[in-house]
Amino acid sequence: MKPDLSSLSLSIAFEQLQHREYSALELTEACLLQIVRLDPVINAFITLAPELAVRGAMQADVLFVKAPSNLKELALLGLPLGIKDLFDVSGIATTAGSKFFADSIPAEDSAVVLKLRLSGAVILGKTNTHEIALGVTGVNPHYGAVKNPWETSHITGGSSSGSAAAVASGMCLAAIGTDTGGSIRIPAALCGVVGLKPTYGRVSMRGVIPLSRNLDHVGPITRTVRDAALMLSEMAGFDPHDPASVNIPKDDYLGHLEEGVKGWRVALAAGEYVETSDIEVLAAVNEVAQVFRDLGAQVEREDISWLPELALANNQMTLADGATFHRERLREHADWFGADVYQRLQKGAALSSSDYVLARRKQAEGRRWFETFFEKFDILILPTTPVPAPTIDDTGAIEAARQLTRFTSSFNLTGLPALSVPCGFTEMGLPIGVQIVSKHWAEVKVLQAGHSFEQATEWHKRFPKV
Repeated sequence: MKPDLSSLSLSIAFEQLQHREYSALELTEACLLQIVRLDPVINAFITLAPELAVRGAMQADVLFVKAPSNLKELALLGLPLGIKDLFDVSGIATTAGSKFFADSIPAEDSAVVLKLRLSGAVILGKTNTHEIALGVTGVNPHYGAVKNPWETSHITGGSSSGSAAAVASGMCLAAIGTDTGGSIRIPAALCGVVGLKPTYGRVSMRGVIPLSRNLDHVGPITRTVRDAALMLSEMAGFDPHDPASVNIPKDDYLGHLEEGVKGWRVALAAGEYVETSDIEVLAAVNEVAQVFRDLGAQVEREDISWLPELALANNQMTLADGATFHRERLREHADWFGADVYQRLQKGAALSSSDYVLARRKQAEGRRWFETFFEKFDILILPTTPVPAPTIDDTGAIEAARQLTRFTSSFNLTGLPALSVPCGFTEMGLPIGVQIVSKHWAEVKVLQAGHSFEQATEWHKRFPKV
């Protein structure tokens, strides 16, 4: 049986590989052929590693044949993944979508990539990103714009642009990304796939080029919520060599997916801050609320008009932290940065210490606000983005960052787990995402809620005709 990449999930692919319906090599070659066919248009990858991928697939096939009953520690065996080009992969350039790092070839894997390899995953290559991850359009002046598979004249969102586009178009079965203000969830929503930002400190950032060490998160982009739970199971865990990693045991993310949301208290975001969103986006999220009611949850409208203060603080910290990390590059070769990134870094460098301290204070206040909020509610639901994917030609990067991070960045500032799940399409066929948020370390809840919604709807079964 030839792998059908148009609808293949990690979970289904692993089952079919175990039954030897096709080999890991055949699956990997199918993904590589999809990349050859589509990437000249989509531009999801910066660097391909076909030899590495083929070698990994062949090793996986040996294990499937020799030890078919001993694969519990190899949950991703033979499954082809894309890696955002901020993560170190031994022997492959980590460019960060930047001229500065174009020739930077690491000798070791990042902590997360090493975990994925040890789980048997096949690495296809490095996916395109907004330059240094500071932007949400995926329009990169050095490596080209990533195109939305649903409509190639529109942006993918970012900064994990290539990861989302590659998953949506079947170039890989899943990918990993980073998220500082929405960079996993935004492209997941605009490309019609699932994106998970775990709790801050849940997944190691070691070996990842940072934007803001205070706000950066690592997470998966997948076809289904079950796949996101599977990926998190393999990615999560304490790393004593990462100062931001927190020593809290990971949960059984897969084991609770089917338990439903009956009796849960669900907050539906309301108030002017949300209700100025695109009318089709609001209609889709209101339908999500009705699905949760039908599943037995109690849904209450809750005004979240205080979120803008948190979004502003996240933006200030992101720019200041980014300017700090790149201070030598700004001093020595400022002209190597793209115009939008340079302008934002300059703004971060100009932020006063007083303003930064106030932003950090707002961060502490936001965390406390949400601690109280989630004593009353199990989850919060709100749009992932206030608008569907804008067109590439009409999208200014700085304005897009302000608009598209509107509902995501607060949860970076507070470090809460947040999941974006497809929940509808506009009349012109562009995806819409709903965001599900819960308290710290409650990834089980957001995944359980997302899976319950997904199983009650058909949105995750639609794929772009590319």
